[in-house]
Amino acid sequence: MRSRNPVFSREGSFTRDNQYAGFGAQPAGQQAQAYGHPYAENPYADNAYGRQAGGQPLTDQQLAEMYGAPAAGPARTGRMTLDDVVARTSMTLLTLVAAAAAAWFVVPVDNFALAGVAAFAAMVIGLVISFKRSVNPALILTYAGLEGFFLGALSKAFNSLLPGIAVQAVLGTTAVFAATLIAYKSGRIRVTPRYTRIGISIAMGFVILMFVNLVATLLGADFGFRSGPLGIVVGIVGIALGAFFLTLDFNEVEEGIRYGAPEREAWRAAFGLTLSLVWIYLEMLRLIAILRGDD
Repeated sequence: MRSRNPVFSREGSFTRDNQYAGFGAQPAGQQAQAYGHPYAENPYADNAYGRQAGGQPLTDQQLAEMYGAPAAGPARTGRMTLDDVVARTSMTLLTLVAAAAAAWFVVPVDNFALAGVAAFAAMVIGLVISFKRSVNPALILTYAGLEGFFLGALSKAFNSLLPGIAVQAVLGTTAVFAATLIAYKSGRIRVTPRYTRIGISIAMGFVILMFVNLVATLLGADFGFRSGPLGIVVGIVGIALGAFFLTLDFNEVEEGIRYGAPEREAWRAAFGLTLSLVWIYLEMLRLIAILRGDD
């Protein structure tokens, strides 16, 4: 199934179109001809009846090489593994946390301009990564650093008004991630086409609603979407959508490994997971602020 997640739906990501693991690949003979010889890359291309190129029977040594050697694993063939995804995601999140810590100690609470610039730059780079066909680890780590700087400054501002809220938001985000992963791995959540369509439709409506609310707030109006009982409902919906995005991420990682996506695609998975976690953290921060009496 091809995902509607904008991060993973680009050409060259975790799909059969990627021509890995035998899906859409050329036959062995055609691949060899590309190198100037019909059997240059595959000396056993005509081994369907136990013969090599030219009709000669395969020798005992050739048969031993074909059937006795261990199968090549993902590491030998350059395919993505779960360990690759975990390692790249850890690097991305560590970069984000380090930048957040730097902002926490450097950015004054009453001067949010630098953090605002970082947030805008992170948004632009995030869009470039999402719609870029090739994977660029440097861009992904740059995004993580800028996003982390913004989150660190924002968390410090919230924490100055509501002490301890940053730690609460981190714990809440961790709990949502763990609960979503357990529900997904246990089969309680299944990423089906219908599930994806409904979730994406709700997410689009949510984003449009928040954009309208932002514009109204800048113009001096207040629809109450981020305060009071309505704000609590909106916050819960926002966190639920973040969990929905995580399930899409988990599914795409599984499909990438299953279809033999190249190792570099682990960076795309790390970027998608980071985006989802940032979304959940922001919504968690706002929801806790409302519950504690400040919006």
